[in-house]
Amino acid sequence: MSPSKKQKTSSKKAARKNRAAEIANTFEWLITAFILAFLFRAFVMEAFRIPTGSMADTLKGAHFRLRCPQCGYKYNYGLGNYRLPRDTIPRRYLKPMSSRCPSCGHYQPTGGTMPVANGDRILVLKCMYQFFEPKHWDVIVFKNPLDPSENYIKRLVGLPGETVEIIDGDVYINGQISRKPPKVQKELWMPVYDNDYQPVRPREGSFNGHSWAQPFRVADSEWEVDKANPTKFRLDSPTGRINTMTYDTSIGNDLRATYAYDDVRDYGNMPYCSDLMVRFYARSADNQGHIGIGLSKYQTNYKAWVDLTGEMVIAEVSKGKEQILDSKPIRPPSPNKPALLKFANVDHRLIFQFEAEKLTHDLGRGPDDAGEIRANIPPEVKIFGSGKLTLSNIVIFRDIHYTTFKFANRPETGRATEGNPFKLEKDEFFVLGDNSPNSEDARWWSQPGIGNNGLSYKPGTVPRDYLVGKALFVYWPSGFRPYAGFPFGIIPNVGRMRFIYGGSGHL
Repeated sequence: MSPSKKQKTSSKKAARKNRAAEIANTFEWLITAFILAFLFRAFVMEAFRIPTGSMADTLKGAHFRLRCPQCGYKYNYGLGNYRLPRDTIPRRYLKPMSSRCPSCGHYQPTGGTMPVANGDRILVLKCMYQFFEPKHWDVIVFKNPLDPSENYIKRLVGLPGETVEIIDGDVYINGQISRKPPKVQKELWMPVYDNDYQPVRPREGSFNGHSWAQPFRVADSEWEVDKANPTKFRLDSPTGRINTMTYDTSIGNDLRATYAYDDVRDYGNMPYCSDLMVRFYARSADNQGHIGIGLSKYQTNYKAWVDLTGEMVIAEVSKGKEQILDSKPIRPPSPNKPALLKFANVDHRLIFQFEAEKLTHDLGRGPDDAGEIRANIPPEVKIFGSGKLTLSNIVIFRDIHYTTFKFANRPETGRATEGNPFKLEKDEFFVLGDNSPNSEDARWWSQPGIGNNGLSYKPGTVPRDYLVGKALFVYWPSGFRPYAGFPFGIIPNVGRMRFIYGGSGHL
């Protein structure tokens, strides 16, 4: 064989060896990547799909994306009434049942079929609780104590050694109200009325059983609806005269703990929620006068106002007597520039915000520190002011409200209800769903949890062994088909990608 042929043969053999080595390296990398992916999924992070609406609207199962045909407000409505088996991915198109707009109160009857949005897909940080203790208000994934083959997701409200009690919609730990961290609270505010969304056909009798009218009553005051823009209010009065307008629940949505996501048939039986927030923008023509908000809880009225010459005030009105609770001087706002006002009564705290300035008053953490509980007394919302003012973007919100009756106010009461505190022992946790009237959670688990080797766990508890991890991020929010025949299956609602906020570990 000639030297040139020998060289060619040896080069071919070397090339085959190189290709074999490359293939072996590729398989080695693939196997390594597979093992790393398996370990990552098993021990670090895993993706889950939300199957039901028990955590809505924080996390949504399969649902419809609705837009009110009267005012245009967008909201979500669940598939709970279809009684679909758990983990079933519903058909692409279904008929939504009757729903109610959470802003204008329009009842939308059952219509034609429309696309179904699948449940949110989330990332869960696994094994976190092997290194760090769970915190109040974390959103956790755990194995269902009644069927450990299922994964559940709820909000953690009670830790080992604590006593849990639900009183008038709030969670109490060891007799003291458990306050939500700011980011969690922000996620849990629900709209009651948004004045920017007004019906196009208000005379129809579909708004809570009657025609629509402006729910803020301006009678006996100098407040007027802006004729050029009915979403705004104007006032032109002497600075010494206080003018008040009141939100009328016989016209607008009432202040019950209703959820737009749920069946409308139980709305009238839901309890009142007196933890409220009002937000709007105010513009003063000359920085003279006052602008404020009034909220009532039980038999006490709370007022927060800004003296536009430079002071913030929070006051209490009880039995006809007004008492200043807190005040602080501020820099007067710029004339003719909209300024943000917020006033909230939540978790026994009064929180008043004017632009970047904030004033907070603690009412106390005991059950009666905000007044003797009167759950059957509807709260009131008022806006008052004097001088030359223009108000815009008025919205009323209510807080999450944990119910203590199953199926609205029907007789079956749940665990950890008022007067029936529930004690957690070592390694026991208590969880609740954000969609409280439609959540099968620790309040209702009637049977002992199933453990290994014939062991059982106390009813109403999640054992430490069953904690899977902490919900971290919604990476694929409610995929849907935008229209029939869309070629790509489902697409995510990208604008709703978000972190899932948890607790701060303090009361």
